[in-house]
Amino acid sequence: MPKSSTDRPTAPETVWLTAGTHTGPAPQAALREHLRELKNSERIQDFLETENTSTPDGHVFEARWLVDDDITVRARLVTDGREHVDTERRWTLVAEAERPWDLSWPSPATMFWPEKSDFSWDRDAAAGLRLQDINPLPKEDAALRRLLKDIARHSWSINVVVHEAMTPDHEGRLPLSRLLPPGLRHRVVEHRATPEQFHAVNWALGDLGTSVPRGGAVILSGTPARIGYDEQDFRVRSVFLDGSEPTELLDSILRFAALPRPLPDDAVAALTALREEWRLLTMEEELAHARAMAASYAEALDAMTKSRDLYREATELAHAALADMAEYRDAASAVRAARGGVKHPLTKSLQRVTDSLLSRRVPRGDALQEARASEERARESAG
Repeated sequence: MPKSSTDRPTAPETVWLTAGTHTGPAPQAALREHLRELKNSERIQDFLETENTSTPDGHVFEARWLVDDDITVRARLVTDGREHVDTERRWTLVAEAERPWDLSWPSPATMFWPEKSDFSWDRDAAAGLRLQDINPLPKEDAALRRLLKDIARHSWSINVVVHEAMTPDHEGRLPLSRLLPPGLRHRVVEHRATPEQFHAVNWALGDLGTSVPRGGAVILSGTPARIGYDEQDFRVRSVFLDGSEPTELLDSILRFAALPRPLPDDAVAALTALREEWRLLTMEEELAHARAMAASYAEALDAMTKSRDLYREATELAHAALADMAEYRDAASAVRAARGGVKHPLTKSLQRVTDSLLSRRVPRGDALQEARASEERARESAG
């Protein structure tokens, strides 16, 4: 398991991703209807819906659209189908463009989910907190500590903790999301601590190695921390909640979003699925895919043919070697049989030849013996 941010792959600059929850039954109905409307209005080129085979009642939605007229974006939203507390269902969304992501482009979340719905879909997956509104921190200390620890460990969003120096009026209760570029509106969770929660929230943030200035804000690092994150660089000393634009805080959020982002395990799987399981192909892509498959089959067939020829050649060589071994074995057996007195067929043939030669030499031997006997008799007579 990766132990630090450097052990994990980072999100490519072309990728936009988030994870959330949807309250209410059948989120796929809302998704399907909204995607049809966008296709009919030509805001998206096309979409495709399939079942999520990894979980019962889960669905996969793919959509493709253009940004800046000629840059294609491919996005994949997955609902897991499993019901959580209060019938919430988790969803993940990953989009990838042909060029590095521009935060001025439309949020991919709005290309799937309708802005106005009977049920809420724009909630962070880690704790069910709202993505486009203010989230007051819990009053109870243990719940506060548990919440901050959970979002720091499990949230895919950018979590910003803002401490109110004094109770704000209506203008001060407007969420940050309205001031963020479209590409960040569904990736930021804004937490608010009341004036009297200053010590309690810093006690809880101490577990995370950070703190919030009085009347200021801090951006949490996440787990693992983004590469290049320095807690001091993302603490804002003063945030005026009077309806004015908090320029310093917005700038800090933009700088934080630009840091290389180590991907959580679930995000790695989601990005891999977008790239490797994509099914919403254009005609040109289908043709290219068919050609690639044909070329792959041709290569496989060629390899099989070469393998067959090599196998045939190897078989013939093996048979020849076996024949040579058989001949050698017969010859060796014949030699052993000859040495051991066993009448091997070859030995018998050799014996017949030998006997024939010896039979021809016997008369010559008898005559020589007779001559020697005569010579001996002559010597005796002379003596």
